[in-house]
Amino acid sequence: MPSRPPPPLPLPPRPIRNAVVAQVRKLMGGTGDDTVERNRADTGLFGPDSACWKVHGDLTGMMVGGVAALFLQMLHPGALAGVWDHSNFRRDMRGRLQRTARFIAGTTYGDRAEAQGLIDRVRTIHSHVTGVLPDGAPYAADDPELLTFVHVAEVSSFLAGYLRYVDPAFPEAEQDRYYGEVAEIARRLGATDVPTTRAGIAAYLEAVRPQLRADVRSQAVAAALLSQPAPSAAAAPAMALTFDAAKDLLPAWAAQMHGFRLSPARRATVRAGVRALGGGMRWALTNSAEARARRRAAELAELAAAGATPGTTAPAPAT
Repeated sequence: MPSRPPPPLPLPPRPIRNAVVAQVRKLMGGTGDDTVERNRADTGLFGPDSACWKVHGDLTGMMVGGVAALFLQMLHPGALAGVWDHSNFRRDMRGRLQRTARFIAGTTYGDRAEAQGLIDRVRTIHSHVTGVLPDGAPYAADDPELLTFVHVAEVSSFLAGYLRYVDPAFPEAEQDRYYGEVAEIARRLGATDVPTTRAGIAAYLEAVRPQLRADVRSQAVAAALLSQPAPSAAAAPAMALTFDAAKDLLPAWAAQMHGFRLSPARRATVRAGVRALGGGMRWALTNSAEARARRRAAELAELAAAGATPGTTAPAPAT
């Protein structure tokens, strides 16, 4: 007879779970309630069966991937100049991370109107971000080629975090599907020639490498990111672990450009620690953005089956 799976372990006391959730909300700036969810009229640009709902649903993988994406993005002179000239990055790095997290959550799990509204707002902001690079060349945040680089750096890092810390066996076809899905957001932001497969992403990064630079300004922005204070003393070890995991997640050539070096022992410690951290996060965050979106998707499906529309009461069954 096949062996039965072991019974689930008993959950630790709820106060511990609540404390973990409170720390995460303080860091990410979220509310964790269903207020916005109840007003969503559809399942958005991708829907619950999409690859990006899976990849973007794990907070630990996304945090590590998100920080790695920032390290990669700041190697591009145009992307770095936008941060250097148009943001208070030394004092507001956490705010930048929170705004990025809200954009990703809204464009992934929000309905179509919410997603497009967030995209339109970013496009408006980008239209005012212009300037001149140190070498005299002009730059603009809404430049299609720059938007493509920022997108590729971001989503390749998100997927790398998912593969390392959530599902290393995530099929290659699903990885390609993920890249194909999220390319829609990049195109709506104004990017062009967006790669949509693993091979395309790899070829793109190889082609763009000669344009990337590590200099005094990239070092200053990286130092500002790494020196961000933790939201509390209890969160400081996890934050330090996340930063080292992000360094470790970078392509080897990007880590070398930054001068990041982790010893084999530290790398092993970081990877084991983040896997443990991820397990704790998944235990604590039972009402994550993905969980709320999936509940709403199920409600919308029930309304559709009953012939009702969002915001109305389903018709009573015939008697």
